[in-house]
Amino acid sequence: MDLSPLYSDLSEDAREEIEALPRSERLIQIASLQNRATRELVAQIAEMVNLPVLNDEERAKVGTLYKDNPFEARRLGAALISSNAAKHLKEHLADKDKTYAPLVYCWRGGMRSNSLAQILRSVGWRARLLDGGYKTFRSFVSTDTECILSKPDFRLSVLAGQTGVAKTRLLHTLHSKGAQIIDLEGLASHRGSVLGLEPNTQQPGQKHFETRLWHILSQIDSSRPVFIEAESNRIGMLHCPPPLWKKLGEAQVFNIELPLSQRAAFLLDDYPHFTKDSEHLKNLLNRLVKLRGKEQVARWHELIDSQQWTGFVESVLRDHYDLVYRRAGDEKSNYPAPQETITMEDFTSLSLKQASDTLIDCARRS
Repeated sequence: MDLSPLYSDLSEDAREEIEALPRSERLIQIASLQNRATRELVAQIAEMVNLPVLNDEERAKVGTLYKDNPFEARRLGAALISSNAAKHLKEHLADKDKTYAPLVYCWRGGMRSNSLAQILRSVGWRARLLDGGYKTFRSFVSTDTECILSKPDFRLSVLAGQTGVAKTRLLHTLHSKGAQIIDLEGLASHRGSVLGLEPNTQQPGQKHFETRLWHILSQIDSSRPVFIEAESNRIGMLHCPPPLWKKLGEAQVFNIELPLSQRAAFLLDDYPHFTKDSEHLKNLLNRLVKLRGKEQVARWHELIDSQQWTGFVESVLRDHYDLVYRRAGDEKSNYPAPQETITMEDFTSLSLKQASDTLIDCARRS
């Protein structure tokens, strides 16, 4: 990819400084100069799809052969790449019109991405290459994420509270009112507990999750508060990136409260799939035998079998989630003590909007 349009508005000295760097370091240098155009263009990578021209087995085969016979390795690689590229042209790329302008990259920006780009260009598409490949982009994402979060005026406002107090729904109500949010559970495709994986859903990989997060961070106005839900250091199988975890530990915290009966009602409303597949629910609860004991899990099974859903959810909250909940400000919590407590009577749209107004006002005043 030709990076020159990304820094054309910089001074001549700055352009010369960038052009003197190795290709693998140019994106990072542009980011350090806070050229927003870089983020806007490179953000395409956050939405990329994987179209491998060599799978892991094929790549290993070519690499092993290259040590003994580079010519034969290149011939084998060309045959495999041509075959795989033909498959992509017939399938994923079959509906792309002549305006299609893909950004192509591999790990280091070498033969794989160059070969595919050449084939795409021969079709008539304006295929571009990413200087330095995905390795350089990953370095850019990590550096830029830390740079954004380290800004002194970047403020996080954390919604803390026990399971079932409608924090995520409140977060999206804030967004509907124009507030800036980071939905970590949405980015991670997981709700952050043993029951948190949605049906027929897979979590992204750690690198993809971090790219999604960076994509959101790069669009935030650091002069305004940013609302985020309190999470543990792990969301399903994913880890919170260290710079964000550190920033969360310095954030202003708002504690959200909701009566137990309303928390149970909310979870039944928010997790309808569990009442439709009780066997799957019971299998997930079996993971808690070591922590809560066989008798407790058996009681939950009985409540499920008798379809006493409200009693079941209240028991799971009272006898599991509330016991493991770490209140903000506690010795073992990453989060500071709450500055305000927002108590809702229920989770109706009116209550969520009123709580959102209060949160926005409190965040502005602090």
